[in-house]
Amino acid sequence: MLMDDQEFAFHLEDAEHPISGRRDVPHVLISGGGLGGLMLALLLEKADISYLILERAKEVKPLGSVMALSPGVLGIFEQLHLLEGLMGVSKPINDFKFFSDDLKSIGHLKGREEKDETGYERLVFSRPELYDLLLAKIPAEKIHLSKKVVAMIQDEDAVAVRCQDKSVYVADILVGADGAYSGVRQSLYSRLEKEKLLPECDKRSLNKGYFCLVGTTDRLDPVRFPQLREAYSDASCVISDNSPHSWSTISVPCDRVCWSLVIQLTAKESEEEQFRNSEWGPEANEPMIKSVAHFKTPYGTLGELINATPKETVSRVFLEDMLYQTWHHDRTVLIGDACHKLLPSTGQGCVNALQDAAILANCLYDMKTTSIEDVKATFEDYQEQRFDHVKTQYEASQWNAKVIYGHSFLERILRQGTLNLLPKSVQKSLSVKDSKYRPQVAFLPRVPDRGSLPPFPQKPSSRYTEEQQAVPV
Repeated sequence: MLMDDQEFAFHLEDAEHPISGRRDVPHVLISGGGLGGLMLALLLEKADISYLILERAKEVKPLGSVMALSPGVLGIFEQLHLLEGLMGVSKPINDFKFFSDDLKSIGHLKGREEKDETGYERLVFSRPELYDLLLAKIPAEKIHLSKKVVAMIQDEDAVAVRCQDKSVYVADILVGADGAYSGVRQSLYSRLEKEKLLPECDKRSLNKGYFCLVGTTDRLDPVRFPQLREAYSDASCVISDNSPHSWSTISVPCDRVCWSLVIQLTAKESEEEQFRNSEWGPEANEPMIKSVAHFKTPYGTLGELINATPKETVSRVFLEDMLYQTWHHDRTVLIGDACHKLLPSTGQGCVNALQDAAILANCLYDMKTTSIEDVKATFEDYQEQRFDHVKTQYEASQWNAKVIYGHSFLERILRQGTLNLLPKSVQKSLSVKDSKYRPQVAFLPRVPDRGSLPPFPQKPSSRYTEEQQAVPV
């Protein structure tokens, strides 16, 4: 529960990390140690910008679900010398097959030749693999666990947060990277609403429509399932004809399979409290598991896959989506799910969070002082560079969700048309914009554009340009 400003005394002497006296070097608080928060922290580390991560969990156990990274962020990983490590725990993917619940083919979506166009292939892997890759690059002393942010306050000079354990932290900038149920966003919006500054569109609840159960198996038998040893990931989605269920399997390295079960909810069901789940984490899943154990997959029944998955890593979550208009105010800014929650149907949620982190880091690197005027201008620049691209992906995720998860009559027609009637040339033209948006870290040496499809122009770093020009030849 968020505290009112009256209950939250703004005392710099209470802070464990007070702001520095140097007004040209910001101190940044990152609320949330998820993938977006870790990427931002790593980039601030590279930029020599002071930061601290406040993570609400006692220990971080990322969801064992499948993740996909598109060429839109792989250049950033190459800049950070992490691409080789990422490729070592992932598989490329270029085909997604669709079946009815008796495993009869109903179509497939063939991936484009993205490597020819961008120089990279789309990669899939288990979520913890990426988390561990990023976490290993962050100094342990810069991540504080059990620090759930419950209130914030800001003025022209600083921003402060209070955590649930009563600790107080003060900084020049606060970044809300704490997910769809962001405490930072809730506190910020509550304050803006009292001041009549919050747009009506940002007062809505998250859009609700799907419920999901996810996990990643231990090693399976490659003799029984030889597709596990294929160079490319074996990916498929089964869509039931008789129930509101869709379930997917995607092979990842080490003979494992990431699986997910999605249930489309009615409007009434989505409003009922028992369907709500704001956390990624283990739950009481047994009743649901028993009801779907007989569902067929290319790897035996869904029950067999669930039994091959460590119970503590099986999680359920309520899939929601929302694109907020307010991403920042004064010294507080939001990234990732805190300002745009996408359905996982296009695999772009994490991609957009990582892109947010890169563009925000670019803007912070060029920020001249920590004055409120410069901070505001920096945040406006960040949202201006990102909003239209996020909106495109948000709309695409809604469309794809109808194709993959939809069970209404119109959604079934849409699925058949998309999978079997839509010309490949049209599919390609619809996704070219996604492939062209490949931002890089502006203050690190660029990696070359290797593909035939040139990227969208990116705003250069004026500071980095000046620094490079000052280097003796």
